[in-house]
Amino acid sequence: MKNLKLQLKVKSFKNSTLHFALCTLHSWRSQAGQALVTLLVFTVVAITITSAAVVIILTNSIGTSKLERGTNTYYSAESGAENALLRLLRDPNYAGETLAVDNASVVISVANVGSTYTITSDATLGNFIRSIEVTATFVNNILTVDSWKEVF
Repeated sequence: MKNLKLQLKVKSFKNSTLHFALCTLHSWRSQAGQALVTLLVFTVVAITITSAAVVIILTNSIGTSKLERGTNTYYSAESGAENALLRLLRDPNYAGETLAVDNASVVISVANVGSTYTITSDATLGNFIRSIEVTATFVNNILTVDSWKEVF
């Protein structure tokens, strides 16, 4: 009888050990699936964040490029106005011209009413157009700039 009880205990120990090993193996397999799902979730989140960052960088880059073009157009218009002032000093009958300044086309026109000159410098670079208007007086071979403004 003692021997039978001992055999039952050994069998039950072996069965419980086997049962524990099988449960551990099953648990490990189900955790491997959970790890894959977790990895996929983190991957999707990382891709989303990276994509958003790329979109923000591209938007900023395009905005900066447009700002630079607008600024270059403005400075080209100012260069045209300065050129017109120099030409008026040399020739009071100067009426304007078209220049190429820094890849921009600059159209300069000069209107004369008595001793007052109105210089308009229109610069075009791509889709950007900037205009500068300068008012100057020319008395006794002295050219005086009265106003300098951007026209919208």
